[in-house]
Amino acid sequence: MTDEQVLAATRHWIERAVIGLNLCPFARAVWVKNQVRIVVSTARHIDAFLDDLDRELDLLAATPAEQIDTTLIVHPTLFPDFLAFNDFLDVADDVVAEHELDGVIQVAAFHPQWQFDGTEPDDITNATNRSPFPTLHLLREDSVARAVASEGGDAEAIVARNVQTLRDLGSDGWAALMKKP
Repeated sequence: MTDEQVLAATRHWIERAVIGLNLCPFARAVWVKNQVRIVVSTARHIDAFLDDLDRELDLLAATPAEQIDTTLIVHPTLFPDFLAFNDFLDVADDVVAEHELDGVIQVAAFHPQWQFDGTEPDDITNATNRSPFPTLHLLREDSVARAVASEGGDAEAIVARNVQTLRDLGSDGWAALMKKP
C-alpha cells in the first residue's frame, strides 16, 4: 500500500466517521481550517517509530496551534496486533513525559481491531476507536479542554453520545459508512 493510499483511507475515516458522526467534537473545526497534520510512518521497527514520534512531538510543540492543532501518526504495518499496540501506548505516554509535554500534549490511540476492556470483539461500540490503520493522535490538551467545554464540560456525556450513535448505526451501518465511494 502506498503512502497516498494510506492517507486517502485515513482522510476517508476522518471525514465519514470522526467528523461525519461527530465522534470528536472539535475535529470539524480543525479539519476545515487545515490544522490537522497526518504523517504516514514507514518505520521498520519500534525504535524508528519512536524517532517519528519524537519528531512529531517536537514539531507540534514548536508550532502554533493556528498552523497545526493536532497530528496523527499512522503506521499501516508495524502494529498488526491490537494487544501489542495497546501495550505500546504506555511507551508513547512515556515519550510525551520525556519531552516534558505532560499536560500539554496527550496521546489518543486508534486501531482497526480496537477493543475496549469488557467488550466483545464485534461490539459496535469499539468502532469509536477503530481506524483503518494503527494511529497515534497527538492532541493539544487546551484544544481538548475547549472542545469538552463547548460540549457542556462533560467528557463522559461525549463518550455516552458516541456509544449511542454507534449502537443506533449498527454494524451494517458502520460497514456502509466506511465503504469507499
